[in-house]
Amino acid sequence: MESRLRIFLLRSMGALAFMTLLPGCSWLHVEDEGYNETTPVISPDLERRTISESDIDSEDFEVGAFVGVMSIEDFGSNVVFGARGAYHITEDFFAEAAIGRTKAGDTSYETLSGGAQVLTDSQRKLTYYNLSLGYNILPGEAFIGKGHAFNSALYLVAGVGNTEFANDSHFTVNAGAGYRFLVNDWVALHLDFRDYIFKSDLLGSNKTTNNLEATASVSFFF
Repeated sequence: MESRLRIFLLRSMGALAFMTLLPGCSWLHVEDEGYNETTPVISPDLERRTISESDIDSEDFEVGAFVGVMSIEDFGSNVVFGARGAYHITEDFFAEAAIGRTKAGDTSYETLSGGAQVLTDSQRKLTYYNLSLGYNILPGEAFIGKGHAFNSALYLVAGVGNTEFANDSHFTVNAGAGYRFLVNDWVALHLDFRDYIFKSDLLGSNKTTNNLEATASVSFFF
């Protein structure tokens, strides 16, 4: 008798559990039938902000003036000055035109002879002009203090041109390197070291001369 009562209670509890879960299963089935993959789970109503982008400077032209020292082979060193203009083709390459002027000093022969003059005063004036191509090999930033960073670049430059010296014109090849320091987006400071190479026969033999130049300059972008 006790065994039958236990079986009856177990069957009653199972039926009750089934009846309890049945509505839940039916609800899940209905929800599943109504689901659509194209319906977003969350439909946010976002307010789009109006963004005003800052204008980016795009100055490609650069002009400036320089002053420094030029050593003319066999004729000593003297002050050189001039102007340069550049067009920045890309972030890496730029084209440059330059003109400079200096004056030759006395040769060792003139100094030792005590009065002999190889060149007159007017012939001692040296003027060069050239076209060059530059390449920024190490663009980066220079830091001054903790909160100031400035754009800078180390560059190589080479080109060809002409040198007028001692009433004669000489085809000239120039090559060198420079450092550009941008104070802001339109002013830059430069340090340049260049060699102007041309052939000369002023002292009796035709030879290739190396004429070294070191200059500092300020330039402006526009």
